[in-house]
Amino acid sequence: MNLRPLLPLLVAAFIMLAGNGLQGTLIAIRGAQEGFSTGLIGFMGTAYFGGFLLGCVSITRMLSAVGHIRTFAALAAIAASGTLMLVLVIDGIAWVIIRFVMGFCFAGLFTTIESWLNAGVSNETRGRVLSIYRIIDLVAVTGAQFMLPVFGAGGFAVFAVMALMITISLVPVSLADRSSPKPPKDFHFDMKAIWALSPIACIGAVAIGATNSAFRLIGPIYAQDIGLSIASVATFMSAGIIGGAVLQYPLGVLSDLHDRRLVLILTSLGAVLAGLYLGLFAGTSPLSNYIGIFLFGAFALPLYSLSVAHANDHAEASQYVMVAAGLMFCFSVGAIIGPFVSSFIVQTYGPASLFTYTGAVHGTLILATIWRMRMRGPAPAERRGAFTMLLRTSPALARLANGKARKTGGTDGQSTNRADVAKDLNA
Repeated sequence: MNLRPLLPLLVAAFIMLAGNGLQGTLIAIRGAQEGFSTGLIGFMGTAYFGGFLLGCVSITRMLSAVGHIRTFAALAAIAASGTLMLVLVIDGIAWVIIRFVMGFCFAGLFTTIESWLNAGVSNETRGRVLSIYRIIDLVAVTGAQFMLPVFGAGGFAVFAVMALMITISLVPVSLADRSSPKPPKDFHFDMKAIWALSPIACIGAVAIGATNSAFRLIGPIYAQDIGLSIASVATFMSAGIIGGAVLQYPLGVLSDLHDRRLVLILTSLGAVLAGLYLGLFAGTSPLSNYIGIFLFGAFALPLYSLSVAHANDHAEASQYVMVAAGLMFCFSVGAIIGPFVSSFIVQTYGPASLFTYTGAVHGTLILATIWRMRMRGPAPAERRGAFTMLLRTSPALARLANGKARKTGGTDGQSTNRADVAKDLNA
């Protein structure tokens, strides 16, 4: 496999993922230091995902109009400027606006990189490139957390470093071998059709967005409120991210063998129990919190990929990207709600209530899944494709993950028995 043409893009992706992974934690910690209320910090998270949603659904038009390099350069320049504005203008309302713009920019940056990667891989190398991309995500986001104890959250330095990272990412993209990849097709999606394919996948994506965004954006406030230092907050957040990576593949393999909805229930139950553990033992010792958040991440973070896999079990190969775009839309809706609601709960009832909130949402997902299991049987084993771990960076990743379509009898990767497919979808 010749990765040399893709190395500049993978380097740029590493920088982008690290910068994005650090900003959520930094905003929460620095906002608290500046005296912003937990509710206002939560609203900043809501604004970010509002901008992210807008970016996901509109960026392909920009790519078609001006191309990948110009799009990336423009968005990176705005994102770097926005990062510096955060430290130059210490004002809650200004931060909300900046975070909205940053959400739009990062959605566009990831869409640009991932559609570019997709244009540069073959079906034979697609799986390996996707695996490398996942490793880059894990290393970048986890490692970025430890920039906080190195540079501190209280000064100018950490914001300057993030702005430098975003700016430097322009270098490998500008010098990449493939300077003119074909712009991706627009991500059209029909929510009515996606709901018909799998109501529980749509419900699950909303619920998971509401809980995972709360963990990423309000989790640092929880960690500080229970007495953890800046270095310990970085370890706390990293433990949750690593937990999600450790169990994601085993849970995916299990869901390939059994009704994915049953695995979804068991995984959601694990997230409820881990949240209960954190709520009961909050602040008792750093180790107990690390164990608790590791378990929470191990069960909560894989739920999105499980939901996408379940929806794909009922979809044709030609619908995979539509499903991915629609479920990312659902995730973003939940992520818009999650930080806002959870922040006010934490502000009113204390830090332990964060995981009471996540437990309630995951519990609702369990009940909804049981209801759907009573309404429709499982997808036949022959309809279940291999589980794919997905990042929630852009719908373009679905093209990278599913570019080699599942073969169920036809040369184009689609089922040759349309009547059987229609029967299955209406079951």
